[in-house]
Amino acid sequence: MLLSPNLLAEGQPRYISDNVFLYILNGPGTDYRILGSIEAGQPITLLGETQGDYSKIVDHKGREGWVQTNLISSTPSFREQVSTLTNELNEAKAKLAEVLSSTDNHTDEVAELKAKLNEAETMLSKTTQERDSLKVTVDRSAQDAQFALWREGGLIAAAGLVVGVILVYLPRPQRRNKKRWM
Repeated sequence: MLLSPNLLAEGQPRYISDNVFLYILNGPGTDYRILGSIEAGQPITLLGETQGDYSKIVDHKGREGWVQTNLISSTPSFREQVSTLTNELNEAKAKLAEVLSSTDNHTDEVAELKAKLNEAETMLSKTTQERDSLKVTVDRSAQDAQFALWREGGLIAAAGLVVGVILVYLPRPQRRNKKRWM
């Protein structure tokens, strides 16, 4: 009895089923006086008291009465679901428009970045060509410096050879003969 669905459902929001227009009664049956009507989809509060096919409720206007249990639903009516879904759809459309506009902005940014990348690649190729030409120039300078050193070394060697030959053919001073008197 403690785990009865009626007791567990007490105080929880419930709804009148869709496509129904029903009367709220003063007691649990059609013999009781009609207190008013409830339109389909209106929220109600189930009080947890049940007799036969009727359950005690409080409607959206604060009236306490009885309605048929099989006309009570635990899910919101289609009317409320449609308005909620319409709001969610409008929010989703707004977000989609925002995403699409940001996508257009990103497309523009991507195009701009591609242009900058092409420009950077062009500058890189020019810089690479300049580096290669300067490297060739430096290599030639090193070769020219090495050739100059070889040439200077060759000139020094040739001059040494000429001096050596000249020294060989220069007349030598005569040695004094030891047997001779002076």
